[in-house]
Amino acid sequence: MTDHHHHHHSAAGADEWDEAAMAELLDLDAEVLHTFLSEATAVLAQLARDEPPHRILDLGSGTGAGTLALLQRFEGAEAIAVDRSPRLLDHLRGKARARGVEDRVRTVQADLDAAWPDFGAVNLVWASASLHHLTDPDRGLRQIFDSLRPDGLLAVIEMAGFPRFLPDDVGRGRPGLEARCHAARAEAHAESLPDLGSDWGPRLSAAGFTVEVERPFTIDLRPPLPESVGRYAQASLGVLRSRVAEKLSSEDLATLDHLIDSDGPDGVVRRDDLTVRAERTLWAARRP
Repeated sequence: MTDHHHHHHSAAGADEWDEAAMAELLDLDAEVLHTFLSEATAVLAQLARDEPPHRILDLGSGTGAGTLALLQRFEGAEAIAVDRSPRLLDHLRGKARARGVEDRVRTVQADLDAAWPDFGAVNLVWASASLHHLTDPDRGLRQIFDSLRPDGLLAVIEMAGFPRFLPDDVGRGRPGLEARCHAARAEAHAESLPDLGSDWGPRLSAAGFTVEVERPFTIDLRPPLPESVGRYAQASLGVLRSRVAEKLSSEDLATLDHLIDSDGPDGVVRRDDLTVRAERTLWAARRP
C-alpha cells in the first residue's frame, strides 16, 4: 500500500514522483522478498485446503504483489484489487496482462477511509501493510468482517519498518547512519501512522474474527545477493530520504545522498556488502 502520509511538496509533479518511486519500490520488494510472499500464501492455502477461495479482495493492493501471488497460489480464483492510487492500479493491470491473468483481476479505485464500495461477498481478504494507513482500522476490520462469507479468511501482514541494508559502520566519521534514519522515520510515523507495527491479534478478535495463525517472518538475506537487491536498497533509501530529510544532520544527508546517487563501488547499487534484514508478521483469521 502506498504511504499516503508523505510530506506535501510545493513543486509541481512531486506527487507523481512519489507514486513512481513507490511503484518501483513495491515491485522490487515483491521481487526480492518473493520467498516471503510464497510462504505467506502457502499458510493460507493450508488453512483453506478444504475450500480454496474463488473470490479474493486485496485491500491496499499497490502494484499487485499480493494479488498476483494469490492468483498464482489459487489458480481457480479471481481477485479484486483496491487502492486509492489510479496510477498504481494501472501499473497492476499492466503486470496482470504481462502474466496472462488480466481476465482474473478487477481493479477498484477507492479511499477506504470513506464509504466502502460494495465488493460483493468474498472468501479471502488480503491486507498487507495497509490497515495501518486507515484513520480507523477497527472500523476497517468490521467492514472486512461484513465482506467475508462465513468461514472466509482474512490475512493481515504488518511490517516492522523499512528493511535495513547497510553495514552498521556506514556514516562519515559517525557510524550508524541507517539506524538514525530509521529512528527519524519512526518519530515521524508516531504521529502520522500511529498504528504502524500494531499487534493486530487482539483487534482481530475484538472485531469477531477467530485468529488461527500468528506467524513472524524474519528476513535475513546475505551476500552474494542478486543485482536487484542494490536497486531495492536504492529505492528504499530514496523513499526513506523523502520522509526524514528534515530530521537529519547535513553530514548524514550528504552521506545518504551519496549512497543513493553514486555509481561508484560505495553507492548502494554496486556495494557488495549489502544485506536485507526485515521483519513481517502474518495474522490469518477466520470469520466464524
